[in-house]
Amino acid sequence: MHWEKSPPELVEGFAAVLARYPMAEQRKMFGYPAAFANGQMFTGLHERRWVVRLPDEARIELLAMDGAAPFEPMPGRPMKEYVVFPPAIVADLDALQTWIGRALAYVAALPPKR
Repeated sequence: MHWEKSPPELVEGFAAVLARYPMAEQRKMFGYPAAFANGQMFTGLHERRWVVRLPDEARIELLAMDGAAPFEPMPGRPMKEYVVFPPAIVADLDALQTWIGRALAYVAALPPKR
């Protein structure tokens, strides 16, 4: 399967936002930038999309926003707890920080993944 690279401006924005979270471990997932806490991924890029991992209630809230979608790295293969940010969130640093904070808090409360 061939996936396109994330646009440089998206990669730069991701790095800038994640720099505010020193406890986040940054590494690649599917060959794209991603952030982990407790060994659990909580946000990352995939092609032109920025994805976030959330608990049920927050995921429902985000999916109600125009442009948000369940994350499917391959068609028909959704990753259960992950949502693609709508463009309006990616363009709004305050909103982005809020959602990233919620995702980080969620995975930080999960058992460590080994």
